[in-house]
Amino acid sequence: MKRKEWSAYAYGLKTLHECAPGILLTCVVDGLILGARPFIGIYLSGILVDAVYSGEEMAVLIRYALQALGAVLVLALIQSGLLKLRNQNMEYMYERQNRVLNKKSMEMDYEYLEDAKIHKMRESVTGFYPRFGLLGCLMESVSTCSEVTGTIAAAFAVIVPRLVAGGRRADGFVGSLGCSGLFLLFVVGINCLNMRLLNHYNDRLQKLHDEKKAPLDVRKKYYLDLFAKAESQKDVRMCGQEGLLHTEMETLAAFAAEALKEFAGVALSRTGLSGFLSSLSTISVYVFAGVYEYFGVISIGSVVSFAAGIRRVADAIFELGEMIGEIRYESSFVSHFEEFLNLGQRRHEGTIPVEKRRDDKFSVEFDHVSFRYPNSDTYVIKDLSLSFVIGEKMAIVGKNGSGKTTFIKLLCRLYDVTEGCIRVNGIDIRKYDYREYGALFGAVFQDFAVFDFALGESVACTDQWEEERVWDALSRAGLEKRAQALAHGLSTIVGKGFDESGINFSGGEKQKLAIARAICKNAPFVIMDEPTAALDPEAEAEVFEGFDRMVGRKTAIYISHRLASCRFCEDILVFDNGQVVQRGSHEQLEAQDGLYRELWMAQAGYYA
Repeated sequence: MKRKEWSAYAYGLKTLHECAPGILLTCVVDGLILGARPFIGIYLSGILVDAVYSGEEMAVLIRYALQALGAVLVLALIQSGLLKLRNQNMEYMYERQNRVLNKKSMEMDYEYLEDAKIHKMRESVTGFYPRFGLLGCLMESVSTCSEVTGTIAAAFAVIVPRLVAGGRRADGFVGSLGCSGLFLLFVVGINCLNMRLLNHYNDRLQKLHDEKKAPLDVRKKYYLDLFAKAESQKDVRMCGQEGLLHTEMETLAAFAAEALKEFAGVALSRTGLSGFLSSLSTISVYVFAGVYEYFGVISIGSVVSFAAGIRRVADAIFELGEMIGEIRYESSFVSHFEEFLNLGQRRHEGTIPVEKRRDDKFSVEFDHVSFRYPNSDTYVIKDLSLSFVIGEKMAIVGKNGSGKTTFIKLLCRLYDVTEGCIRVNGIDIRKYDYREYGALFGAVFQDFAVFDFALGESVACTDQWEEERVWDALSRAGLEKRAQALAHGLSTIVGKGFDESGINFSGGEKQKLAIARAICKNAPFVIMDEPTAALDPEAEAEVFEGFDRMVGRKTAIYISHRLASCRFCEDILVFDNGQVVQRGSHEQLEAQDGLYRELWMAQAGYYA
């Protein structure tokens, strides 16, 4: 194994220890006992055979048997307790692993969450053996390596003393310790060669996996998800794409068959050579033991112990070779795990508390702000300077890709500016405590998420919610009547993800729920990104008519493609190519030549 692979494996073990302190010691002791325990029987069988040939009394034989049985029983009881503890931890290791990943996801910079590379990195870890997870597989590898160590240590403890004693009694080269040592080296050499070959073929199989199987698995998962989702099936059936999908699946199957054929060829060579070397090792052991017994170097009982012991050592070395291949395979995923957990924080952590104002009046200034997304050379916002005061209702309009949503992400500090500065009450927002600053905003984003929690929890975003406040938010968002009609009221689970008694809201109802959530937060800023996109015209009109009632005296920043829905706003910013090209009320902008009037005229026909 390469140093990088060992380093990744060590990091995985460190993370495993942090998730379940003491589990590594449990796995090590359990593995050592599991490897050493069979040698009690191997040792006993040799002693009993020698005792029978030497004419020992039955009482002696029974004593030997009872001693061995007692030792096996004690070790079995210890191992039973260790195994129970190991299995209990193994059962929930996938969840513990994902808890670590989720904690990192909640703490990392938001920009990482929109990075496809980071998503792929995380999915490679969570997709690795979902039953026990990557950490569960590391537990298994530690147990196996410990078992191999216990097997080899116990084998030498049983075999070497007998060979030494026989070598002292015998004459000539056959009976010498040198001959015994050479043979042991020969057996170990064969099995090390076997292990080397296994690693070679494992590398070839790993390369085939990375180049052919992994891409096929990605496509296979995509199709499985596609066929499982009702939303996808609607488009498939209505657009008549069954033939296209069938062709794609046939092509995928052909690629898969070719890849499996290549896999099978490498695996067959691996199995054949490994089997030959393993058989050679086994035959050599029995021939050597027979020769030693023939020349009187060891007793017939020692032949039994010697042959069985060496055979188990050979099996252990073979298993170690297999496990090294597994560890190398696991290490590639652990390296993704390590890279994900060690993603550095680019966001500046401020310490200044946000000013607490009863009137919720805050001044906001964008001072020559420019921004481009990570790994991009294109500026989405370019040299933007503007200011506004909390308490106004502001609309942001413009064509797709003009920078509207990015403007909001910068204001909410989901991203930090590339150049320039954003100030709130005269202070660079990067100097504010991040969580305190985030508490200033109640937002409804276009791609909002509604979770499968109780309705009251979904609105209040906490399990300790005030019923009166939740009902007020639902009323102002236009969802009160729907909520009152639910059998379990605010305790009703939203969605059926894990509870069949839950309720599935329509798209418009979910959007109202998201609005209620923003209202309930009672933050000085209310940001609504296309808040009526999923609403019918009647519901949309209801939202507009009650907009003042919804946001009260707070600043409302409203993003929309529908210019008619922005007429109630006092201040309208018109974005184009990352800059504000016009600003004013609807009446002012409509009277001017410019982008706003162009967009208004283009949409006016739909308002009649």
